[in-house]
Amino acid sequence: PRWTRYGRIQTEADFICKHCNKLVSSTSFLSGVQNRNHCPYCLWSRHLDLYAAGDRLSACRSLMRPMGLTLKATPKRYGSERGELMLVHVCMECRTISINRIAADDDARTILTILDDSTDLEAEIRAGMCAQGIQALDARDRNVVITQLFGSTTPVRVRIG
Repeated sequence: PRWTRYGRIQTEADFICKHCNKLVSSTSFLSGVQNRNHCPYCLWSRHLDLYAAGDRLSACRSLMRPMGLTLKATPKRYGSERGELMLVHVCMECRTISINRIAADDDARTILTILDDSTDLEAEIRAGMCAQGIQALDARDRNVVITQLFGSTTPVRVRIG
């Protein structure tokens, strides 16, 4: 591990996903994120951070299930805001809810499946999200999610061969 300029530890250790057992590369060149703790294939995570992203101070270490998507408002250069697409994870052990940046190599179909499945969120999870100011996206936000993932809602056909 090494320290970033923000005082966080940056890890570049590959790992085996505890949910789907696939090898996950933590190379920021591939993922576009500094601290990877979720699998790009199944999008499950581990409860590693306690106070801030990348602090790796949580003693829990349990699996975190991707339960939904949200948009995190991030300041833009000229004062307006845009929403960054984020995963919402819930710890299967302690029920902590956290949001996690979508990585460049995350599977888009799995992200859309999470959006579709989030319509059946438990009342406890919805309440916990609301208490943290996290607004879950739903089927009405599908075009927003597709635009965030692909840059357009217009289907693009790719010819191979």
